Amino acid sequence: MTRFEDFKPGERMRHARGCTMTDVEGQLLSKLVMNSAQAHFNDDAMAGTPFGRRIVFGLLSASVTIGLATQDTAEDAIAEVALDRLRFRAPVVHGDTLYAATEVLATEPAPDREDAGLVRFKHWGFKPDGTVVFEGERTVLLKRASHHPREI
Repeated sequence: MTRFEDFKPGERMRHARGCTMTDVEGQLLSKLVMNSAQAHFNDDAMAGTPFGRRIVFGLLSASVTIGLATQDTAEDAIAEVALDRLRFRAPVVHGDTLYAATEVLATEPAPDREDAGLVRFKHWGFKPDGTVVFEGERTVLLKRASHHPREI
């Protein structure tokens, strides 16, 4: 479980799970969110580009990175508050596996809420060779242990 008190600024963690990006994620989600860029679903159009093949929608790489981090950073979240400073550093193609790492940037009491606190994280998504594909900051409203006893 992840409570507000569990996090200290400067703490870093590498998350255990990874996710291989497949055609399912790449095409289905691009189309579901109405991203019509051919870079995500037209092999022919991408063959002559520097990428040589289709690339994965950047916000999908961001979502997977945050998803991989969530078990360790927001399992007891009350709310997602903000996403800031999103940067897409390198392309992701179908078949790439992504991993995630996190640094705790700041913690502070939540305004008008004694039962929760705000934690600001920086997340990185990267390939097995260490290539960073995504980085961004995220603020989460987390339960305080003093007001939400841990359940067994």
